[in-house]
Amino acid sequence: MTNTSLSTREKVEKSMVRRRAAEKRFRTYGMASVLFGLLCLVGLFGDIINKGASAFRQTVIQTEILIDADFLGINKKADDQEIRNADFEGLIKQHFKAMVQPQGRGERRQLYSMISAGAAWQLQEAVIADPSLLGKKLSVNLIADDDVDQWFKHDRGTELHNNRMSETQVKWLEQWIDQDMLKTQFNTLFFVNGDSREPELAGIRGAITGTFLTLLVTFLLSFPIGVAAAIYLEEFAPRNKITEFVEININNLAAVPSITFGLLGLAIFINIFGVARSTPLVGGLVLTLMTLPTIIISGRAAIKAVPPSIREAAFGLGASKMQVVFHHVLPLALPGMLTGTIIGMAQALGETAPLLMIGMVAFVVDVPGFINDPSTVLPVQIFLWSDSPERAFMERTSGAIMVLLGFLVTMNTAAVMLRRRLERRW
Repeated sequence: MTNTSLSTREKVEKSMVRRRAAEKRFRTYGMASVLFGLLCLVGLFGDIINKGASAFRQTVIQTEILIDADFLGINKKADDQEIRNADFEGLIKQHFKAMVQPQGRGERRQLYSMISAGAAWQLQEAVIADPSLLGKKLSVNLIADDDVDQWFKHDRGTELHNNRMSETQVKWLEQWIDQDMLKTQFNTLFFVNGDSREPELAGIRGAITGTFLTLLVTFLLSFPIGVAAAIYLEEFAPRNKITEFVEININNLAAVPSITFGLLGLAIFINIFGVARSTPLVGGLVLTLMTLPTIIISGRAAIKAVPPSIREAAFGLGASKMQVVFHHVLPLALPGMLTGTIIGMAQALGETAPLLMIGMVAFVVDVPGFINDPSTVLPVQIFLWSDSPERAFMERTSGAIMVLLGFLVTMNTAAVMLRRRLERRW
């Protein structure tokens, strides 16, 4: 009997050893999976930051240029329109031609191509702001061309060869570096300009404004409709086959590919109702269709989380059904609804496919002023830049991705903080 008892104990102990070993292996595998996912995430973010951080720096040429009123054909009493019509581009070419003294037409063309087309605009705006600069020397940081920008930030001092820069141009750039004329500064144009064919002048202001207007339309439509639908389905809708059919389809719509909503918006809002393409209005309508299932599902979950005792106490005090729902249940469920709405809006912020279907891929330079102005959004702007052959657009693509990720992290963090601050635990 003792031998049998010892044998059983040994079997149990061996079994426990195997169980502990299996549990330890399971924990190890789980930890390895988490670490692998974090490693991939760090690698992705590191690659984006490595490629995009330079987009926030802009190469400029520091020089003193005489604002020659006789060459420009204007005086200090000239109005803004006369100043805008003046040949500031020719003034810049004359200045650098006298400074560098290129030989022949070919070298002159190479020299002029090293200066951005936006340099003339810089001088123009400076004179408009202060007409007394006419006839004086102005110390200014002129924007360099994107090829110069890429060479100065990435290729200088390395064995990399930029085929777009000639040996003569590189020699001039080395001379400017020795004279401390070439440097980088914070790229404010990246945040204040709209899109441009010139990479050094391209910015995300138009895309950010279009994104804000599109999300504003989405929120104003999806939040009240989603909350109303959640309240009706959870509190007032009769339990029958029609309600079940609606609930099943709402859950299915949450998993439908986003491009399907773009096709729906193209067929209904544009082809039938004639809403203008490539506007925040039609973009907001399409994204409303996409985010409604998420808001309805999260809203119903928030309503279900309210304890039945709240309803019973309100009914016991003589409250009507409407009073119970809107005075007691809805205020307590609202934090969860807002969290679901923010998450749905963050999802909409990163969508590109449905917006491509409704024509928000147009090249839009101007910053939209209202919901019916032509515009694009940040994800689509990233898509357009990623398809451009210039090297400078590659770093601006990564820079715009960093800005988009910043918005997404901010919105998701706000959702978590809002839920923790306002949510009640029962």
